[in-house]
Amino acid sequence: MDTARLLPWSSPEGKPCFLLGGTGTGYVSRLADRVEAEQMDSAAELIEDAGGILAGRSWTPGELHLLAVELNAHLARVHRVSKSRGARLLQLESDPDADDEDGEDDGGRRGRRFRGKRCG
Repeated sequence: MDTARLLPWSSPEGKPCFLLGGTGTGYVSRLADRVEAEQMDSAAELIEDAGGILAGRSWTPGELHLLAVELNAHLARVHRVSKSRGARLLQLESDPDADDEDGEDDGGRRGRRFRGKRCG
C-alpha cells in the first residue's frame, strides 16, 4: 500500500494524522484498526441510547443538547473512519498487483481479499 492512510485520531492542534507507506499490517495500522473498531462500536451504542431517549419523549432541553453534542462527535468519528476505509478500498480496486494472494487461478477475474473474504 503506497498511499497515506487517514488515521482515526487528530493531532493536538486538531489536524488530521496520516500513516505513510507500509503494508497495512504494522503496529500503527493494527492500533488504528482497533481504534476504528472501538469508535464504530461506541457509535452503535449511542444510536441505541439515542433511540431510547427520543422514544421516551420526556427529555429536557439539556438532555437533548447533550445528545446532539454526543451524536455530532460520534458522527465525525464515523465519517473519518468511512473516509479512511473508502480510500483504502479505492486503492485496492486500482492496484493491478492485488490479484489472489494464494496464486490460485480465479477464472480471469481480478479477485480481491478484504478481511479474509473474497470480493468479486
